[in-house]
Amino acid sequence: MAKAIKKQALGRGLSALLKDPENDIKSIEDTNADKVVGNIIELDLDAIEINPFQPRTNFNEESLSELATSIHELGVIQPITVRKTEFNKYQLISGERRLRASKLLGLETIPAYIRIANDNDSLVMALVENIQRHDLDPIEIALSYQRLIDEIQLTQEQMSERVGKKRSTIANYLRLLRLDPIIQTGIRDGFITMGHGRAIINVDDLDIQIDIYHAIISENLSVRETEALVKRYQEQQKGIVSEEPKKTSYEIPATYKNTAANFFGAKVDIKVAANGKGKLSIPFHSEEDLNRIMKLLEA
Repeated sequence: MAKAIKKQALGRGLSALLKDPENDIKSIEDTNADKVVGNIIELDLDAIEINPFQPRTNFNEESLSELATSIHELGVIQPITVRKTEFNKYQLISGERRLRASKLLGLETIPAYIRIANDNDSLVMALVENIQRHDLDPIEIALSYQRLIDEIQLTQEQMSERVGKKRSTIANYLRLLRLDPIIQTGIRDGFITMGHGRAIINVDDLDIQIDIYHAIISENLSVRETEALVKRYQEQQKGIVSEEPKKTSYEIPATYKNTAANFFGAKVDIKVAANGKGKLSIPFHSEEDLNRIMKLLEA
């Protein structure tokens, strides 16, 4: 909780700095620019304009409503990214759904990363330095890696060289972002560990992820116990998928189908279940064809 309050206070302080006309930051070379790059800042929603080159124009209203509910309960987990265009004016780079959902809630501000002119190198340095800190939670580290991918277009191999971590380690952090937001918040708040998260991520169904998450907390499951729980779920799913159809209690002679086809003048399908019950299907192609078949049955 103390860390969250510290972050919010920092964001408000930087927000005030950006609203000071005498300290208008236009370039990475400007005074106080180093305080902006790589930090989360609370920006007024009214100061942010949508990127006119955004290729996505349709946003599902139901999906936005669900995101708004999540933000209302958990806050904006991943800050948006904007580009400074002029004094106290910004253009959205990424996070339009989060921006729209926040407006839907009637929020006045939103946490944001600010990009300014010629700040690529400084941003990389700030993010790499941030990743090396020891007080970051796994989700914060994962988000920093994701920013290096989204904003600087670094590959995992390039990040591995920059931060001195194995590519597999970076991949494991990034996979955490596929967890349901509620579970990500649980990792950030220390309710479960990264090890728990890595076990849960092997389940694609988000509803099942949440069920497992609640089981971990309510039953105080260890990482190994969580892995066993996930394995049981996967085996159950595999059993459902690979279950072979039961054999019928007897075989239908081919002559039966031929006899029925000759009688009705159509290809007849005969199926038998394992309990011996079955059905005979006679297709027809028009009302006239149906009437023809009915006359044969009435004869």
